[in-house]
Amino acid sequence: MTAQDEFKAIAQDRITRDGIGDLMKWLDDSDFYTAPASTRYHGAHEGGLVEHSLNVYKRLRQLAATYDYGAGSLEAEWDSLEESIAIVSLFHDLCKVGYYTTEMRWRKDQFNRWEQYPTYKKQENYPFGGHGSKSVYLVQHFMKLKPEEASAINCHMGAWDKSDYGNPSEVYDVNLLAWLLHVADEAAAYIDKC
Repeated sequence: MTAQDEFKAIAQDRITRDGIGDLMKWLDDSDFYTAPASTRYHGAHEGGLVEHSLNVYKRLRQLAATYDYGAGSLEAEWDSLEESIAIVSLFHDLCKVGYYTTEMRWRKDQFNRWEQYPTYKKQENYPFGGHGSKSVYLVQHFMKLKPEEASAINCHMGAWDKSDYGNPSEVYDVNLLAWLLHVADEAAAYIDKC
């Protein structure tokens, strides 16, 4: 099963919220399934963004089970914890849709000869603000997020995001899903490397 097929299967199986069909169609019409996750760090290859999103989903499910998330009061407030986990993990980096382009650069090969090679570079076509806030905006263009989901996506970068949403630890103190998404994203980036 390809990463694209796996992503679509999880979204179809776990997410029933109004608007998911339109969001998935938008992803089909975008570069989401071929885009890198970064220019030179995790997932800096074709398809890296969808692979990274899947790894975040898998890590978030593991963390939720490890910390017995869902046994507390938040589960009673939410229609489906599984749906929330799928939404925040699969769509946390939508800000990267249409964000990268390729360019050719030069380097020396193993014989000390110059060669050209393709690489990715950032090309922001739609500046919006912070990394997380742009992803929240894009998801909510298609479907309504619960406050805990929007907060989790918005703060998933932790201190790495220089936007002005304040201290992420204040959010993590009141929204366990936000902290778990942040940890899952870091694990996917630094352990899974994709």
